[in-house]
Amino acid sequence: MGRIEANMDNLVIDLVMADDASQKKAIADKIKGIAYKKGIFPASINEFYLARGRGETANDFTVPAMNLRVLTYDLARAIIRAAKKINSACFIFEIAKSEMGYTNQPPVEYVAVILAAAIREEWAGPIFIQGDHFQVNAKNYKQDPEKELDGIKTLILQAMEAGFYNIDIDSSTVVDLEKKDIKEQQKSNYEACAKLTNFIRQYQPKGIQVSVGGEIGEVGEKNSTVEDLEAFMTGFNSKLRKGRVGMSKVSVQTGTSHGGVMLSDGTMAKVKLDFETLRVLSEEARDKYGMAGAVQHGASTLPADAFGKFPEVGTAEVHLATEFQNMVYESKHFPKDLKDKIYEWINKNLASEHKSGQTDEQFIYSARKKALGPFKKDIMGLSQLTRDAITKDIEARFDFLFEKLNVKNTQDLVLKHTILKRVIHRKPKAHGAVDMSGEGAD
Repeated sequence: MGRIEANMDNLVIDLVMADDASQKKAIADKIKGIAYKKGIFPASINEFYLARGRGETANDFTVPAMNLRVLTYDLARAIIRAAKKINSACFIFEIAKSEMGYTNQPPVEYVAVILAAAIREEWAGPIFIQGDHFQVNAKNYKQDPEKELDGIKTLILQAMEAGFYNIDIDSSTVVDLEKKDIKEQQKSNYEACAKLTNFIRQYQPKGIQVSVGGEIGEVGEKNSTVEDLEAFMTGFNSKLRKGRVGMSKVSVQTGTSHGGVMLSDGTMAKVKLDFETLRVLSEEARDKYGMAGAVQHGASTLPADAFGKFPEVGTAEVHLATEFQNMVYESKHFPKDLKDKIYEWINKNLASEHKSGQTDEQFIYSARKKALGPFKKDIMGLSQLTRDAITKDIEARFDFLFEKLNVKNTQDLVLKHTILKRVIHRKPKAHGAVDMSGEGAD
């Protein structure tokens, strides 16, 4: 390891601790410049996914997309180490719109921390960074659709400029299940998704086709059907401007919920995940619409024996988040005094979110993700020895997931279908303010 790689630790600490936006951007730009020189490129997975849709790759693997809410640098390093062990390039780093808010990780910081991890672990090649659940607020959309979409457009511009070349649009929140006709149920969804996709295509970096994902069923609601997919895709394609590339994948609902559900006895509720729905919708997405397949959200708290089934049914991508956060909080190496301090803060500042009938344990479980932003500096300020000890157990989990999702020996295949280039961003007009509230992270 050279001096530049070793210096990443200090640069990341400076970046995370910086409060001034211009200082943060200056450090991020320095890291990105080093990454390019080292042959590390923020990249779009679009071409690889469309190749899968054309049948040019096998369907027996599932790409893990991992939301890093805490210890992002350390966990990203662990993910890259796990990938290098098995010669894999099939993995995505992602963060949802809501997570950017409550973890205090703006796009410019998140990308730079991931790239710093790649430099530190001497990676070379593509790094896929994804905006997860760029979600439409249903209430705001109903009041003023254009204003709500303008806020998401602002976030899209910030994300693409930072290096997010994969964006999942979540307008499934405006699906209207009260309407009898399925196309009418999906109408607001496909219209909003198409508008945002057209916007992405207009302002994406020259020479890069950003990977865009849509969503036909809100996680936690009714399971998706082939009819839902057909109604959404027919409407979406009719609104997509002529000659523009559409979506590379589609998220569906199969019975999961974000973050899992803790029961009153402190155990996690068992999930009845419909793998047949995943299989059928993945096949439909590939055969009829040329996409990579269906995407599974809310999967990180599933039982261990479920993960091998995703590649068996041809699932294109699976989103994982809450388990990694839980493993940090529950690690025997996480300082008790800091954990007590965090929980005290939650009880004081988030008491209004304590729902009737919730036990104290259920409340803490559901709310503790929102303490990660206020305590980001405290957690990142832990000694390297402590952070390494916490990370070690989670790296073993990454090893397990990569094995079960069958992403080994995929580096050459990914490189064959991925564009690596340093890009120049366009300067569009300004849009509305970004609202980081809401749910939508796995």
